[in-house]
Amino acid sequence: MCAVRESRRRSRPTVAKGSARPTSRDVAQAAGVSQAAVSLVLGDKWRGRVSETTAERVRDAAQELGYRPNLAARNLRLGRTRTVLLVVPALTTEFFAGVYTGAARVAAEHGFGVVLYPSPEGIGPARDPFGSAQAALDGVIASSMAADALTAIRGDQLPLVMLDSDPAGSQGAATVNLDIKDGVRQVTGHLLELGHRRFLHLAADIPSWTFEVRAQEIAARLSDVPGTDLRTARAPISFEDALAAAQTALSAPGPRPTAVICDDDKLAAGAYKAARRLGLRIPDDISITGLDDLALARALDPELTTVRLDAERFGEQGMKALLAVLDDRTPPQGDIPVELVVRGSTAPPGP
Repeated sequence: MCAVRESRRRSRPTVAKGSARPTSRDVAQAAGVSQAAVSLVLGDKWRGRVSETTAERVRDAAQELGYRPNLAARNLRLGRTRTVLLVVPALTTEFFAGVYTGAARVAAEHGFGVVLYPSPEGIGPARDPFGSAQAALDGVIASSMAADALTAIRGDQLPLVMLDSDPAGSQGAATVNLDIKDGVRQVTGHLLELGHRRFLHLAADIPSWTFEVRAQEIAARLSDVPGTDLRTARAPISFEDALAAAQTALSAPGPRPTAVICDDDKLAAGAYKAARRLGLRIPDDISITGLDDLALARALDPELTTVRLDAERFGEQGMKALLAVLDDRTPPQGDIPVELVVRGSTAPPGP
């Protein structure tokens, strides 16, 4: 086999030093195949159309000749810019940075670039970041945004993949979600097993599908257990707002909740300070949980019990879904698993 390959290499033409860069025609001649076959192999669309042996021969020839595709010419021919826009509500947490990192990693493997656009309107209607976005983009990935908030960017022309969005009402070509319902089930199940029956839900005061799902699932899970009591306090996702909302709720008349379920780790940080202002010990007097598993979760004392969301994998799956849509393939299916991480902020309720 080595002798055959060595003989093949000796017989291949080379591009003279100082001449123009090698072309796909040079690769085709070196590999003994058609230019169409070269295009299929180097475009990673060869499976089922050319043999694996032929594909290997083309790759070997391209490597030996130092061939690099002319991306500008290919993009012009295909009518593509190979650029994707990732729209997020804000860059106030590392979660969206992780989403970008995962999306950009997969994009780079396929010769795409990703432009990150934090919408100045939050989850509201996003302004067009370009003079003519449709002419500058191949598609849009929107994380934790409503589809109708993207009208100015997307029009009716660009493929759209929604992350963290209601699959039943999504206007996107594909929807990718974390298994938030299961995360809530894990949190409530953990607290119920510890013996908690009086709960405060510190909810994110944001009109978003993902937070609606959390509220609905918490209520549903606790209603299945006799003797439970659930209060709800709402706050924007900020430390100061969470502190104020949690302090008011925990000071309200009646039996105090023994567990606080927070929609976000930042809200949990506010709940920590509220508890301590009221002279409550964590977790002896009150248990607190979060959702995200940001670096903040391990900086709190005691460390926060929370649900780990794999932001990078979320971004990866979003980009894979968009690439599938662009290639007229079926996007990957199924929600991304999440994991409850039990730390020191939860314990059985005190006497």
